[in-house]
Amino acid sequence: MRSDSGNQRTVILGIFTIVILIYIVRLFYIQVIDNSYVASANNNVLRYVTQYPARGFVLDRKGKMMVFNQQVYDLMVTPRMVKSIDTTDFCNILQISKDDFIRKMNKARQYSRYKASIFEKQLSAVTNAMLQEKMYKFNGFYTEARSIRMYPQATAAHLLGYIGEVDDKLVEKYPYYKSGDYIGISGIEQSYEEALRGKRGLKVVMVDVHNNVKGSFQNGQYDSTAIAGENLVLSIDADLQAYAEKLMAHKRGGIVAIDPSNGEILTMVSAPAYDPNLLVGRVRAHNYGVLLFDKEKPLFNRAMMAYYPPGSTFKLINALCGLDAGVITSETRFGCRGGFGIGSVYVHCHPHAGPVEVRTAVAVSCNSFYCQTYQAFLGNANYGNTEKAYNEWRNYVLSFGIGRKLHVDLPHELKGNVPTSAYFDKLYGRNHWKFSNVISLSIGQGELGITPLQMANTTAIIANGGYYYIPHVVHAIGNRKYLPKEFTTRQYCKVAPEHFFAVQDGMQKTMEAGTARGSAVKGIVMCGKTGTAQNPHGKNHSVFVCYAPRDKPKIAVAVLVENAGQGAWFAAPIATLMIEKYLTDSICQASKAKEKKMLDAIIVPLAKDTATNIDD
Repeated sequence: MRSDSGNQRTVILGIFTIVILIYIVRLFYIQVIDNSYVASANNNVLRYVTQYPARGFVLDRKGKMMVFNQQVYDLMVTPRMVKSIDTTDFCNILQISKDDFIRKMNKARQYSRYKASIFEKQLSAVTNAMLQEKMYKFNGFYTEARSIRMYPQATAAHLLGYIGEVDDKLVEKYPYYKSGDYIGISGIEQSYEEALRGKRGLKVVMVDVHNNVKGSFQNGQYDSTAIAGENLVLSIDADLQAYAEKLMAHKRGGIVAIDPSNGEILTMVSAPAYDPNLLVGRVRAHNYGVLLFDKEKPLFNRAMMAYYPPGSTFKLINALCGLDAGVITSETRFGCRGGFGIGSVYVHCHPHAGPVEVRTAVAVSCNSFYCQTYQAFLGNANYGNTEKAYNEWRNYVLSFGIGRKLHVDLPHELKGNVPTSAYFDKLYGRNHWKFSNVISLSIGQGELGITPLQMANTTAIIANGGYYYIPHVVHAIGNRKYLPKEFTTRQYCKVAPEHFFAVQDGMQKTMEAGTARGSAVKGIVMCGKTGTAQNPHGKNHSVFVCYAPRDKPKIAVAVLVENAGQGAWFAAPIATLMIEKYLTDSICQASKAKEKKMLDAIIVPLAKDTATNIDD
């Protein structure tokens, strides 16, 4: 028994000895070997300065700078270190009142008395220099270098987007960010945020009692280097973008231009536009409020988010659907006696010679031809009944990228509207609606809602003879070409390639002897289609789609000008001027009068500009 008791004492003593040795070794490591604990012990004389990376630049397809950075400074404060400063001198430098000073200090204390937080954002280099001269008098304050975006072209605001400070929800959702960080809010700034933002760094510096930086802690052993964001090369042509925005000045609407051969977006305009420089710097909050409550809604991206009736430009789709379904051929002729009627419904048409086939129907924009084509489609016995025929027609339309998202590489894209048969069942009752109830769809009216982006993409499909590439705006990221599989894969519509020739012929005839002959450009073989979209809320919209040259097309354009009347009046001249500018890099003398008329035209009242430019 004694032997067992002695063994137990020995074991217990051994365990205690081992535990004591572990503590001794650990204390030695903490106090002698591991310097990181020295940093914690001396936290009151160390400052942890975030090194913010430069955000990536944005260039156009030719290398022209569209977005770059300008350095500014955030003034940081650690409340417990603020003692007996000259508030009058301090406020004079920052150009704030003493009430502002008290309010900002209270906010900083509420955040933390011991941790640094932002006291004043985005000080200019001049203000920062004045502060640095007297920083020894302002214990508890220091500055961190940041950068803000600058836009030398002052164009493409909706496409480029803007950045803003993260809120608590974003910090919670994305652990990378912390309070005070900036993030892309819209445009490519949002969709390519991860590539543009770079990676934060950290610098630990020693500070004396007079708030003077004495150097890096432990020779920078605990520092990390910020990694700059990657540059983006866009498919956008900055010169064409600027020209299109000038043509759309004092007008409402949207323009999208696409290269049909690869889906690259050359231009995207939403009018009215705004100078993107208004949403940077310390004046951003004021200017955002001005733009937000502007009755013309300049922040609204009409090119991707506005639903418009396509008007007669949609006749191209209905012709292709009819040809592919076999309800008409390229030689089918329908008469027109000033319109088309069925029951109590009558669709008027403007005077023209008849009867007409597809090519002439496109050129003269005959309503009667397309009403009869649509009637033949919905009445096709092969589909069984009107509802089944309508569903098949709708599938044709969806295959053109209408009524669904195209998945462009920009945020906030909307899908447009192609009503379902269920919608008409609810409106008229199941099996109680027929062609006469949906006749307006035959000429691009009724419940149809299409964005300018979708109009341009549809035009690219026709230019290509049945396929398209998903539209996109980024061509390269950093030094590597950015071509993910989804942007290099052909997307096909349901219409067979052989049916496009007659429609293409009709579009060429439109420019040479049809409704858009006044907008033709000598030496350029264009294919186009005018549209006058009826607007229940006011004057009709002017719509036009076109591409050029006919052989090996390089550009497809869709233009919609709100409340501007017939497609030939404004949309067509604007579109053809853009094509001339893009293909020849100039405007010929014969087009100068047309150009002046478009540049000088005012379709909306001039609004008073009360926004403020960025501070120096």
